Amino acid sequence: MGDASLLIPAEKIKEVCVKLKQIEQFSFDCLSNLTAVDWKDRFEVVYHLFSYKYRHSLVLRVRLERPADMNVEASIASLGEEWGCANWLEREVFDLFGIRFEGHSDMRRIMLPDDWIGHPLRKDYKEQDDYHGISTTRQSLLN
Repeated sequence: MGDASLLIPAEKIKEVCVKLKQIEQFSFDCLSNLTAVDWKDRFEVVYHLFSYKYRHSLVLRVRLERPADMNVEASIASLGEEWGCANWLEREVFDLFGIRFEGHSDMRRIMLPDDWIGHPLRKDYKEQDDYHGISTTRQSLLN
């Protein structure tokens, strides 16, 4: 059986997380993972919380509307002030999915070069044929 899961409105994520961290009965002191899922019609940002004090966990899911233009980024509030590790996790989600975390202290790519075009884990991603003259494709090893 998996962790308990809650669907949270995007505009409430910061408020909910602050309470889950501060209220004694919950004490979610650890953001153990933050990722995203592209469901073609929407994005879902997924937060895995853990309490070392009580040894319980919780998954929070936030649905974000998919912008019609693939060059437009969806956005949600940053949780970097609540959990320091959110800094890098949010940058990874931004880099790979193009979801911007509002209020983030350093919102820039973390895995791909700064001039990379697009976000590779989006379903609408169109891979470039080359990057600065280097091919981005290779021949299949199965042929």
